[in-house]
Amino acid sequence: MILSSPTEESDSAVSPTADEVPEPKPGLDGKPLIGVQADRTESYTRIEPFQEKHDTTVEFFYRPITLSALGAGMAVLAYVAMTEDVLEEGRDKSRAGAYAVVASFLLFSIIQFRDGPFVRPHPAFWRAVLGINVLYELALVFLLFQDLDSARSMMKYLDPSLGKSLPEKSYAENCAFTLQNIWNALDIFCIAHTLGWFGKALILRDYWFCWILSIAFELAEYSLQHQLPNFAECWWDHWILDVLICNWIGTYLGMKTCQYFEHYTWRGLRQTRGFRSKTRRVISQFSPHDWTTFKWEGTASLTHYFAVVLLLAVFLAAELNPFYLKALLWMEPDHPIVIARLAGVFLCALPAVRELYQYVNDPRKAVRMGQHVWMMLATIGTELLVITKWSRGQFPEPLPARVKWAWSLGAFLLVLYPTLQFGVPTARRYLRRQQRVLKSKAVSQM
Repeated sequence: MILSSPTEESDSAVSPTADEVPEPKPGLDGKPLIGVQADRTESYTRIEPFQEKHDTTVEFFYRPITLSALGAGMAVLAYVAMTEDVLEEGRDKSRAGAYAVVASFLLFSIIQFRDGPFVRPHPAFWRAVLGINVLYELALVFLLFQDLDSARSMMKYLDPSLGKSLPEKSYAENCAFTLQNIWNALDIFCIAHTLGWFGKALILRDYWFCWILSIAFELAEYSLQHQLPNFAECWWDHWILDVLICNWIGTYLGMKTCQYFEHYTWRGLRQTRGFRSKTRRVISQFSPHDWTTFKWEGTASLTHYFAVVLLLAVFLAAELNPFYLKALLWMEPDHPIVIARLAGVFLCALPAVRELYQYVNDPRKAVRMGQHVWMMLATIGTELLVITKWSRGQFPEPLPARVKWAWSLGAFLLVLYPTLQFGVPTARRYLRRQQRVLKSKAVSQM
């Protein structure tokens, strides 16, 4: 896409800057409100730069159309449900009814959900993304109360070809380090790896985080290959093809894209001249309105450390969950449902991680965890519950002893570092304060 250069006039010419508007005090007379008393539309609940600063030249694009949308939605429902040539009598209408339920909920999401951190291409798009996440979470909650055989039978309603057992493929059959074997290992999944890490770089916006996650995922594959044979790969497939080539290329391109977005100022349509410039401005509507560079600083404080470890764990779970779900539900890796799940998690993670970063780094303005990150955590957690329930009796081989020791050592180090880095200095400062208090009391009694 084509964006305007840094030297061109920005949208700030038509929108007030944050410095011009005094920051409102929270609640009533500076006292925060709790529970039902809190007005979630008050300005102090909005997070900069989450506040929408849209282009005044396309004001109609942002006008509320709640009643119009309601009228149009009801008209479409009435036409589809009551016109016989659309839904013939005697046909199974359950599928059409399910589609109508989904469409109605998404319409409500687009109209009534709160805005998130992103405003491009339009806030309604990200409200729809949140609505899709809610629907997926509700489906997971429903599946959580079903047994595995019932779930496999239900999947046939989505695709009649499902419900058949599939063999798991192993990639560690011939591990000789030869050019022929490397060439044979190159397939469509190499492109998928690269695209996946391009997306992760756009989400995390941090080289070191991406590298840590990349290595952690390969270690997770080593640990779980006794359950899923397709995790079994040759050493050069793990560390050369995956980490050093596919993952690195995707991460590099993603970070270059992040750097590209950092150096551009977004212009309004009114500031453009000529058909070509206006066309570029229309295309740039599908690019970010503003860009924030992430500096996670996991060693800065205990809060930052916990946030980084939590994000790493959630990302690993989000990466591993689809492998287990497709194995348990007998789906091919390239099945549209699997691809839709990956694409949906990517779209949901973009605003979710942005909200988490703001929540951790600026708690004064981010007074509550954002709706996208809350729903993302709920979704990944529910997936884990579903997998845990359905896995009973499916993977009889026990966890190898070396894997137990390795993960126990890793967990010990994860606890040891914050203890030494944050816990011990805090305890020393506390003891010094107590000693000073005791000395002052002793002096005062003399």
